[in-house]
Amino acid sequence: MPPQLDDILDRLHVVALPMRVRFRGITVRELALIDGPAGWGEFGAFGEYEPPEAAHWLESALESAYHELPQPIRDRIPINATVPAVGAEQVPDVLARFPGAKTAKVKVAEPGQSLTDDVARVEAVRALIPTVRVDANGGWTVDEAVRAAYALGPLEYLEQPCATVAELAELRRRIGTPIAADESIRKADDPLAVTKAEAADIAVLKVAPLGGISKLLAIANQIGIPVVVSSAIDSAVGIATGLRAAAALPSLRHACGLGTGSLLAEDVADTPPQQDGYLPVRPITPDPARLHALAAPPDRKQWWIDRIKTCHPLLPR
Repeated sequence: MPPQLDDILDRLHVVALPMRVRFRGITVRELALIDGPAGWGEFGAFGEYEPPEAAHWLESALESAYHELPQPIRDRIPINATVPAVGAEQVPDVLARFPGAKTAKVKVAEPGQSLTDDVARVEAVRALIPTVRVDANGGWTVDEAVRAAYALGPLEYLEQPCATVAELAELRRRIGTPIAADESIRKADDPLAVTKAEAADIAVLKVAPLGGISKLLAIANQIGIPVVVSSAIDSAVGIATGLRAAAALPSLRHACGLGTGSLLAEDVADTPPQQDGYLPVRPITPDPARLHALAAPPDRKQWWIDRIKTCHPLLPR
């Protein structure tokens, strides 16, 4: 049974975190944080997500806040740099926030931009970091993805180049670049469908959309392909949860997308500094002064309260 609604709301802090650059179409990241008896949980489902999908994010927050988490088997996690869809000239400044990173994930297929823009951005990254992966968020058709794969040069993998599992499977038959699935796993009724269809080489798993660390680990143990744990523009609380999940995986062959805290101009706690492209695994406790200073306006706090009230009945019983 999930915790009582009143208890959750009594422990709630809603914050509005300014971002350094626009990412995923937003410049302020709103999040609901829960100060639970077992630790801090983060509920940050994006505003456009309907209650059935957002409820998974709440379930994840409550797991971290109220339950003992799986034990880690490693104490640090390799991290990729994350490059938003910025101009190529901005790439060095972005990468400077990821000291020691040996892998970079580059956003591509941004609405209003061209493949030429993507190529310039990727080439600027490749000049500074040897291993590059790109994330299209399902923005290409199969033919567009084929053209992009050849134009972008050697890549570690293409993350969610097309929207559907069938498209990913077709693309995988047509190109040699490995395919990673993200939305096709976390938004699917069957998260294992991508491997049943032989549509992906790598699974990108995010704790919150999957309903928590325990559910992520269950999928990782069944999916049969290497796993990359990634974040969803999380605060320091959510990043710590992602690191804990990555630390509990039986095998970790790729750098994880858990360095996105550098996209935030302000955060609720100081995140540990990256060293040689790694982040340490450790609990995070928000700074009370920052929780106060970064508190969302009353109307936005009420919006999150109402959202939790809507999602709570949808949680597994």
